[in-house]
Amino acid sequence: MAQDYYINFDALNKVSNKHPTEWVSFLREEFISAIAKCNNSLTPGLDKIFWKHLKYIVKDKSCLGKVINIANACFELGHWPSHFKISTSIIIPKPNKESYNSLKAFRSIILLNTLDKLIEKVIGGRLQFQLILDNFISLSQLGGLKQRSTTDTRVALTHFICLR
Repeated sequence: MAQDYYINFDALNKVSNKHPTEWVSFLREEFISAIAKCNNSLTPGLDKIFWKHLKYIVKDKSCLGKVINIANACFELGHWPSHFKISTSIIIPKPNKESYNSLKAFRSIILLNTLDKLIEKVIGGRLQFQLILDNFISLSQLGGLKQRSTTDTRVALTHFICLR
């Protein structure tokens, strides 16, 4: 049985009524929190810097300050350095495949500059927080969001089942 789906554009009409939020300079805590979650064993970026090296570097308050200055300058100038835009794709075979004649038997890994990845993690965390704070994300949106647990998912599913 086919169901009709529609898009509710009412939410978009409300966006224009929101006041712009001023971008606040990055905080040390944002970077410390973001880098603490990074896995030391991951492949280094194009800059050949492992996460464990970057973690060691930013332990020095002066070095961390320089990283934060770079991130803040990107926003103040409205410019993302070309060094951060370069990537390399590496194609590796998936293990234990019967045949490697199909594209599905391979995995693509994209290597980026490690410092760029750190700054993007901080930006992503801040944007997610702001979107949730300003109610731009539905309460039923659970995947990939911080502070949304499997308990939230169970409650949402139970609610949707009871509505039917």
